[in-house]
Amino acid sequence: MLFVDCVGTPYEIGHQHGSAAKVEVGRCIEFYAGLFMKNAKQTWPEVLATASSFETHIRSAWPVYHEEMRGIADGANVDLLDIVALNVRTEIAFGQFSDGCTSLAWHTEKRAYLCQNWDWMEEQKQNLIITKISQCGKPSIQQITEAGIIGKIGFNSSGVGTLLNAIKVKGVDSKRMPVHFGLRMALESESAAEAAQKLESYGMASSAHILIADATTAIGLEFTKSTFARCEPDSLRRVVHANHLLLDHLGEVDTVWLEDSPIRVKTMIANSEKAGSEKHQPTWEEVSRLFEDEQNYPTSICRAQEGDSGSGTLFNIVMDLKSRTATIRKGRPTQVEETITLSW
Repeated sequence: MLFVDCVGTPYEIGHQHGSAAKVEVGRCIEFYAGLFMKNAKQTWPEVLATASSFETHIRSAWPVYHEEMRGIADGANVDLLDIVALNVRTEIAFGQFSDGCTSLAWHTEKRAYLCQNWDWMEEQKQNLIITKISQCGKPSIQQITEAGIIGKIGFNSSGVGTLLNAIKVKGVDSKRMPVHFGLRMALESESAAEAAQKLESYGMASSAHILIADATTAIGLEFTKSTFARCEPDSLRRVVHANHLLLDHLGEVDTVWLEDSPIRVKTMIANSEKAGSEKHQPTWEEVSRLFEDEQNYPTSICRAQEGDSGSGTLFNIVMDLKSRTATIRKGRPTQVEETITLSW
């Protein structure tokens, strides 16, 4: 997997990203152009017209992120709106895409696990990259992302990590913060509590679940265009989530667009209870195996893109935010194609 080390000003960070991942960024644009046309009947110029309305607000509200996107565009030799569209693809394509993921935060005596299977279409696996971002006055970041997108799944030098689950509640507010910007802002925080407070203060543009954790705390932050709710750790200090709202959100109705999402949550809860308790501290290997479960295949925790499943597991990540280490397994965790270790 391509590793891109980015250092400097926001524009320089973006330019290094775009230059190193020029091929992957171009393929990302092609992938989403095809997907928008197939699922939403929108041509790429129509998508860019929508992205333009977001770009105007982003330039005013988050100029640093705007500069980084401009750097990516220049480095990859594409239009700025191409990169904006990638970064607000969740908001533009609301209700059209069907990625499904299972996530777990679990604080034990010795570990602060933050783990996820990230599920999406197989074609996009080739466009996954790892970016290391070093910027003045903020924690450094290591994350796995789709090329061209500035915020995704990973952890920072202060031991704060993020995961993402797609949720589809109708409605978008383009004046609020896009989901992938929220992930980036969380990764620029010194603690999980600070990250959650920042996102709640801005408001989020669309629905999703971001699981934020540090060495001592986990916060499952569910949100829609108008609401927030926090999923607190259970008696075993776990937060488990997938692709539907677990809490009530006044005035908002969940589509529960993946029928297997509640099944995956129940399976992860049951399996993790077997793997560890107050009397047994789960090992790294035991926690990793939780994400190899194939009950309800192909729409299982370890997902496959076949039959009724429109996506498969493209990677698994297991982080320990106490030791500030992470392991990424590219591909389905039962069919690992590459293993990458990250640490601070």
